[in-house]
Amino acid sequence: MEEKAMENEVDSIEAKAILKYARISSRKVKIVADLIRGKNVDEALSTLKFAPKASSEILEKLLKSAIANAENNHFMDRQKLYVAEIYANQGPTLKRIRPAAKGSAVRIRKRTSHITIVLREMSK
Repeated sequence: MEEKAMENEVDSIEAKAILKYARISSRKVKIVADLIRGKNVDEALSTLKFAPKASSEILEKLLKSAIANAENNHFMDRQKLYVAEIYANQGPTLKRIRPAAKGSAVRIRKRTSHITIVLREMSK
């Protein structure tokens, strides 16, 4: 049974691009990531180009990097590529302090995220 699982992993070649410590909340990234999951790479790029969100610019750059990895490192055909997996996990939070009323202080949390894009070829 383990041999079949190993064969399936070998058959599906995938290209990855990972961005760590992106200075944006993972919640904001997940909104745009849901838009492009499962789409063809060209369709995903055009979606990101016109999405009015802060994370769309970051994801567009990361997707272009994943496409370049697929073409140059794994010799995959760009026309067959699609976004198989995309996820954003929470990174470390930078904690800052801001002065507040009556001599007190308020903690500001500057959140970061780790974003991963995995591309695969369509099997048609």
